[in-house]
Amino acid sequence: MCVTCGCSDDAEAKVSNLQTGTVVAIHPESETHHHTHVLADGKVVTHSHSHEPVTETDHHHTHVLPDGKVVTDSHSRDINEVSQIHAKIHGRTISLEHEILGKNNLIAAQNRGWFKGRNILALNLVSSPGSGKTTLLTRTINDLKHELSLSVIEGDQETTNDAEKIKDTGCKVVQVNTGSGCHLDAAMVEQGLQQLNPPINSIVMIENVGNLVCPALFDLGELAKVVILSVTEGEDKPIKYPYMFRASEIMILTKIDLLPYVKFDVQRCIEYAKQVNPQIQIFQLSAQTGVGLENWYEWLSQKAVN
Repeated sequence: MCVTCGCSDDAEAKVSNLQTGTVVAIHPESETHHHTHVLADGKVVTHSHSHEPVTETDHHHTHVLPDGKVVTDSHSRDINEVSQIHAKIHGRTISLEHEILGKNNLIAAQNRGWFKGRNILALNLVSSPGSGKTTLLTRTINDLKHELSLSVIEGDQETTNDAEKIKDTGCKVVQVNTGSGCHLDAAMVEQGLQQLNPPINSIVMIENVGNLVCPALFDLGELAKVVILSVTEGEDKPIKYPYMFRASEIMILTKIDLLPYVKFDVQRCIEYAKQVNPQIQIFQLSAQTGVGLENWYEWLSQKAVN
């Protein structure tokens, strides 16, 4: 469950390898917890354990009287006891959030080490739905596939539609379906990498689920987040969703070919982004016409070399 919005993890997430047709289920962390340790001699040891669900007792009682009247009563508590219970629940929520993020960050650190050991540039592409992430990604792959080795982890709640578009470029791709989850997490990326098996000295693009809230919270082990904003969305997105823009190294302003047809203040958008994150680097481009792509490609090539 996402600690930010409470999205359910009842639907089982899965990884689909479009090259082999293999589909692998990702089991929720609440069922099985995997731990990896690197010993002093370099040996890697992995073990797992499961947790039983914790239940809470209900102190409300409902009675149906002979005349059909419904009466509900509950145990009474003084104000101090109620305050203590509220504090315990609040503390338990905070503790759960720290626990979830702590486990995610541990796996993210392992992913980061995996990328570094293979000299792989990993980028986390984030945006609202419909911003043009997949269009930009397919254009980037087609334009650079003879210069750079690229592969993709595609994240969506359901379908392999976007992964199929990536596959058509000739690029290696795996699809991670999160079910009802609103973001990728480090464990999903870890299992996606097992199926993707990207080559050393390459680039892995992680296209996250369309959402400007929860993906900002979850480290996947990437070198940098790249937030994509289209001119059809409104120039105030950086101040409406500041955490995402603060967490991103790059902002790509897409669909600038539509500027003559939409009401969008580019300069104000840039000012808002800089207000939230003074260090953010901004590219303006159109994946349809190709305008501005050279700056994005130059940055990508420099990062891949470094």
